[in-house]
Amino acid sequence: MAKSRTIYSCQNCGAQSPKWMGKCPDCNQWNSYIEETYTKPSGGSRPALANLVAATSPQLLHEIDSLKAAHIPTNIAELDRVLGGGFIPGSAILIGGDPGIGKSTLLLHALKNIAQLNKKVLYVSGEESAAQIKTRADRLGVQEKTLWVATENNLENLLETIRQIKPDIIAIDSVQTIYSQNLSSAPGTVSQVRESCGQLITVAKATDTTLFLVGHVTKEGAIAGPKVLEHMVDCVLYFETDQGHSFRIIRAIKNRFGATNEIGVFEMTGSGLKEVLNPSHLFLSERGQNAIGSVVAASLEGTRPLLLEIQALVTHSPLGNPRRTAIGIDNSRMALLVAVLEKIVGISLFDQDIFVNIVGGLKSAEPSLDLGVLLAIYSSFRNLSLDPKTIFIGEVGLTGEIRAVSLIEPRLKEAAKLGFTKAMMPQGNAKTKIKIEGIESIPVKTIQESLQILF
Repeated sequence: MAKSRTIYSCQNCGAQSPKWMGKCPDCNQWNSYIEETYTKPSGGSRPALANLVAATSPQLLHEIDSLKAAHIPTNIAELDRVLGGGFIPGSAILIGGDPGIGKSTLLLHALKNIAQLNKKVLYVSGEESAAQIKTRADRLGVQEKTLWVATENNLENLLETIRQIKPDIIAIDSVQTIYSQNLSSAPGTVSQVRESCGQLITVAKATDTTLFLVGHVTKEGAIAGPKVLEHMVDCVLYFETDQGHSFRIIRAIKNRFGATNEIGVFEMTGSGLKEVLNPSHLFLSERGQNAIGSVVAASLEGTRPLLLEIQALVTHSPLGNPRRTAIGIDNSRMALLVAVLEKIVGISLFDQDIFVNIVGGLKSAEPSLDLGVLLAIYSSFRNLSLDPKTIFIGEVGLTGEIRAVSLIEPRLKEAAKLGFTKAMMPQGNAKTKIKIEGIESIPVKTIQESLQILF
């Protein structure tokens, strides 16, 4: 007889305890422990998995061939950029994002392009019926004959389906709906997600099958389930959007086969997600001429240079505690730059409401935006406009110095491509003597020097 026992699992980090606890000692989350009944299977564990995965023997390091498999493109340029050129056979890719953001739409579009490469594709849905998937496929123009669809929640049945079809690509939408009959806990709990993902990733690695996993997110924006799930996969992608915008940004948080923090930009349309191949032009397309409190700064997301419009509004506050609101940048970073303006430059902002926004809904933690944010605040406070053909690059220190940033050349090339003629940059970057045709460099050492040149 199989023995069962009761355990309590934290739904945030996966920690387990023999008794209920109000606060998880590992992640300090309150009321996250849920009772689960674990039943150890009798007659050997994971029989379906044993039929798919053969035992391996140790190998000498110098006899092992290095990974030479090239990326296989999905023919979606923005997705391929984030993946590092495409997918690798045997890799596991986790895609997370808010409900309705377009995860299933993008995945089905990618599977269509992969199926056109004579790859056998299996799309597994635990949330929608086959008719619903067909309706979306018709809207996206997906008619490939090598794309299989399965509506299955049971892990053991799914492994048997994989054994029969032997697909090159498996897509699970979503992983929180898959459950193993060896565990009596409900689908979506920590133990079920960990067990299901573990077995599916093992099969993918053993059979050189690419595995796409779609994950739900919590209200904090993190992928639901244990954090170990992100360590098990090779690539973690997050879909981001700002409510009210049609843009969708997919960002690589982890990637064993490419650069991290790489982004791809899409626009949601009636016929699905449309690639935005030149996001800098899109973010600047509605910028006003000689607008007060508006500057353009050069950011770097992964390996992609982006020109972003930063807007600031400084106005007298009737409140005893003025408001400080930052959208798209860290609020603490903005507070630091305001303190630099007050201490180093000598202007009084203690009675001013300050609002800063990155146009387009993009969120960035790049320190090279510091100079642009600071000058936008100063421009709005003094009611003076800046040259619309000048971009600003530089990290601002607490003593008012402007520090050098990395990879200045691709930022300047992107600015020249969009018609900018001047670039205010740190003195440290100007020493490299990089010259881009059409761009005049304005090197500065301190924030006081930059204000003297501009105003």
